[in-house]
Parts: sequence; C-alpha cells; structure tokens
Amino acid sequence: MNIAGFDDGTWLNPPPDWSIDAGGILHATSGDRTDFWQDTHYGFRRDDGHTLLHPVQGGFTASLTFEGDYDALYDQAGLMMRAGTGAWIKFGIEKTDGIAHLSVVATYGGRSDWSAQPVALDGPVMLRATRLGDAMLMQWSPDRGQTWAMVRLAPVPMVDAADLRVGPYLCAPERSGFTARFLAFAVQEPVVAGLHA
Repeated sequence: MNIAGFDDGTWLNPPPDWSIDAGGILHATSGDRTDFWQDTHYGFRRDDGHTLLHPVQGGFTASLTFEGDYDALYDQAGLMMRAGTGAWIKFGIEKTDGIAHLSVVATYGGRSDWSAQPVALDGPVMLRATRLGDAMLMQWSPDRGQTWAMVRLAPVPMVDAADLRVGPYLCAPERSGFTARFLAFAVQEPVVAGLHA
C-alpha cells in the first residue's frame, strides 16, 4: 500500500475553494460553519466538514504535513481516519482559548470525545497515524521529523472496517473562509511496530 499526494482522493463535502498547485500542494478554504462532531456536550450532530479521503485496509501509517491560517475559535485542520458518519477520528491543530492545540476527536457509536493540548507553532506541522491492530496511534513531530511523540492511542473506529478511509481535513465551526495548505500526504506500510518500539 503506497499513496503519495492528493490526486487520487475523493472529497466528502468538497470545500467551496480548493486546488492542487504545480508543486503538489493542496490549498483549501472552508465553507461557512463546517464541522465534524456528534452530540456530546454540545448536543448537535455535524458532519459537513471537508475531508479528502483515500481507502485503506489493514495496518498502515498515514503522514501529513500542513499549515493553516488559524484565526477564529475552533479553526482546525489535520488528518481524518473515517469509517462512516458515526465512526471516525480527526487529529490535527485546532484553535481554542486563543491558542493552537494538538487536538484529537474520536467518534464511536455516534458520540464524540475531545482531547487537546497547547502547542507552539513555528512552521508546518507534521503528524502521523499508525494502525496497530485494533488501535490507532497518533503522533506528532516537534522537530521536523527527527523524533515522534505520542499524542493519543485510541481504538480504530471500526476494527473490521473494509472501507476505512484516511486523508486531510479542515473545518471552521464559527465562520467561513478558513484556509489550510496541505504540503505532503502519504500512506505506507506501518512504520511503527509497537507502542514502545
């Protein structure tokens, strides 16, 4: 399994403005008040964020390098692992409480949870997600790919999902016009053998 770049993905909810430039960078701008969230705390169900998805099966590592023009509350972009409307994980950067956070929202059985930790941004963000059997290991690199730190270990949205899909996402629950640039995306055989490898 080898995927590199954005050309072969399929949009769920295409953004109103997007393009892939001559250098292979995906530029995308969000629609108005878009989000991925299911019920918990806020009491609403939203599945109208933008994500460019590629099918995957079995074990894999998906990696993404991206940056965004974060300004409003909840502006967000990153990596989506999705098995359906009520079963997905989004992992990325989200603006909350006035600063950027590494954010993970995991949704199972139609209910979402949210974890977030503050992070200082000084350039593009590098993320990767590795499926290890029934688990999804999410990591980020604070030093341009030299080392990788665990952000979260979560269940795969559907362990036996033949239609698990992965790719970049963006949304802006409080406004329109949030812009993100996805610089590199790849899916390959797992590069992590275990949690403490």
